[in-house]
Amino acid sequence: MLGIEDVLQVSNRIACQLGSPQIAHKILRCGDLPSAQAFDAVVLPPNLSGQRGRKDASLTQWIAEQHREGATVCSACAGAFWLGHAGLLDGSPATTHWALEEEFRCAFPKVQLHPEHLIIDDHDIVTAGGVMAWVDLGLYLVRRWQGAEVLSRTCRHMLIDPHGREQRNYRSFRPRLDHGDVPIRSLQQWMEQHAAENLSLPGLAERSRLSTRTLQRRFRTATGLSIREYLQELRIERAKGLLERTATPVNEICWAVGYEDTSTFSRLFRSICGVSATEYRRRFSVRE
Repeated sequence: MLGIEDVLQVSNRIACQLGSPQIAHKILRCGDLPSAQAFDAVVLPPNLSGQRGRKDASLTQWIAEQHREGATVCSACAGAFWLGHAGLLDGSPATTHWALEEEFRCAFPKVQLHPEHLIIDDHDIVTAGGVMAWVDLGLYLVRRWQGAEVLSRTCRHMLIDPHGREQRNYRSFRPRLDHGDVPIRSLQQWMEQHAAENLSLPGLAERSRLSTRTLQRRFRTATGLSIREYLQELRIERAKGLLERTATPVNEICWAVGYEDTSTFSRLFRSICGVSATEYRRRFSVRE
């Protein structure tokens, strides 16, 4: 939360030079919530403690009251759980960290969750993705109340790129393995080792000793994905690792993960990761 305060302090200094509005801000503690004061915005920060707000009834009630009084409520990362417990997200689009997707969906099944997005602006409710998405949230507030010029100068001063990030650029594929369907889990583990091979539905059904129809039904129930979608995720995740850690040309990576057509691979990579394979390597390469 101190990070957002730093962003606002810098933007306020710049706004003062330009004659633009200032953003008054302060950090509130759970035990010291001003009941009579109305705020223009309330921000729920990232939380690495593992808490999810289930026992914070007084805080979530205060958040709901602030929203009713006209405040824009915002969250970053797990802060969205407090907005959920305040009853503000049902039926609305929202985001949180991609690794919290399953937990959040279980807690708030009525929310239209979009973990691929970094920021979702739903009028008076704004949610941001991962822990460091407080940067994007802070910049959102600067643009909203202080304008594009203050935003641009703040980004330059703080060495922040204001555009071009999506949460799906960072997302890793984490397959569900705790579903309790032993044949499906065994098949998942085998697919992990043979993802680059030509895996046909009949061949997978034979390996799992299930009919093709039963396999498709049980696989989707267990993993949340069709077999085709699951295989695509496995292959793209492997391609990302090769892009990060090797200098192997993109067309050879395409073949290495199981695709023969580079254009198909390129379209699929972009649809899942939000950037091209070349751009992904530029951003995330960790080769020495």
